[in-house]
Amino acid sequence: MNNLIKSNTVIMLIFAAVVLTAPIWTAPIGANYPDLLQKFAIFGIFAVGYNILFGLTGYLSFGHAAFLGIGSYTAVWSFKLLTMNVVPAVILAVIVSGVFALLIGFLSLRRSGIYFSILTLAFAQMAYSLAYSVLTPITNGETGLQLTQQDPRVIDSMFGVAVTDGLPSTNLFGTLMSGYSGFYVAAAILIIAFYISLKIFRSPFGMKLLAIKSNQTRMKYTGFNTRPYLLSAFVISGMYAGLAGGLLASIDPLAGAERMQWTASGEVVLMTIMGGVGTLIGPLLGAVIIKYLENIFSALNRGELMEVFSYLPEWLQTIVVTITNPFVGEGWHLTLGALFMLVVIFLPGGVMEGVDKVKGLFGSGKKKSKVEGEAK
Repeated sequence: MNNLIKSNTVIMLIFAAVVLTAPIWTAPIGANYPDLLQKFAIFGIFAVGYNILFGLTGYLSFGHAAFLGIGSYTAVWSFKLLTMNVVPAVILAVIVSGVFALLIGFLSLRRSGIYFSILTLAFAQMAYSLAYSVLTPITNGETGLQLTQQDPRVIDSMFGVAVTDGLPSTNLFGTLMSGYSGFYVAAAILIIAFYISLKIFRSPFGMKLLAIKSNQTRMKYTGFNTRPYLLSAFVISGMYAGLAGGLLASIDPLAGAERMQWTASGEVVLMTIMGGVGTLIGPLLGAVIIKYLENIFSALNRGELMEVFSYLPEWLQTIVVTITNPFVGEGWHLTLGALFMLVVIFLPGGVMEGVDKVKGLFGSGKKKSKVEGEAK
C-alpha cells in the first residue's frame, strides 16, 4: 500500500511539473502560445475521461461529443444568467452533463458491442439536431449561444460587479480566462482530472471494470452484476466531457451545435487510440499530437506550400505542391487519416506502445552489456 501511494505521488509530481512547464518545453516546436496550450489541456481532459470508459471497459462510444456540447451550453447559460465567474459554470456543466450521461447510458448500456456504439451515435446526432434546429430558444440554433449586454447575470448584479461598455470577460475570481492565466486554470483542472483518473485505474472499481472488459460473460455467470459498474464508468466519462465543454466555453464564451457532431466524437476516439487505449498518459498524448498537427496543417495553403518547397526546381515544385495540397488546409484530415493508419498498422497499442518498444531496446542493450561484463 505504501509503495502504491509513493508511486502515485511520484507520477503526479512528474505529471504536474510537465504540464505546468508546458510553455517552456513547447517553445522549440512553436506550440507555446496560450490558445494552443489551452486546447492541449481541455482536449486532454476530454480524452482522459473518455479513456475511463473505452480503455477500462472496452465499450466504444461514438456519442461523447453530446456531453461536450451540453457542457458548453450549460456554461454559457451560467455566464448569461448567473455570473462571469467560471466556478459555477464549470460545476453546472459537470452536473448537467452527468445527468444526461446517466439517461443516455441507462438506455445505451442495454446493448453491447457495435449496438452500443450505434446507440450512442444516434443519441449524439439527436442532440445535435435538437440543438441545431428544434431547441433554438435555448441554443440559438446555427448562430450559436452567445453573451449579450442585456444578460441579467444576477450574482454579479447582487455583488455590484461593474458593468462594462462591451461584453464582459470570463474570470476566476478576477483572474481573466484569456492568455496564459486561462491556460494555467485549465492546466490545474487537468492535473486534478488526471489524478482522479489515476485513482480510478488503480482502485478496486477500476479492476472490476478491467475484468468486465476481459470477460463480461464469465463475470455474469458468477452472479456479478456488471451493469451498475458500466453505467458508473459511462457517467464519469460523460462528466469529464462536460467539464471539457465547460472549459471550452470559459475560454471562449460561445456554444454551437457543431461541438455535438459525430466528427467531434470521432476525434476523441482517434486521440485515445493514437495515444494508447487503456494507458494513463496515452490519450493525453494523442490529444496533444492531434491538436498540434491540426494547428500546423490546417493553417497551410497552396501559397505557403510553394514557399516551403521553393528550393526545388520549378517543375518538381509544382508536382510536389499539387500532391501535398489536398492534405493541408480544410483537407488536413487526410493527413490525420494517413497518420492514424500508420499508427494502427505499425503500433496497434498507440504511441505508448512505441515508447515501450524504445524502452525495451535500451533495456535489452543494458542487460546484454551487463551479461557480457559478468561473462568476462
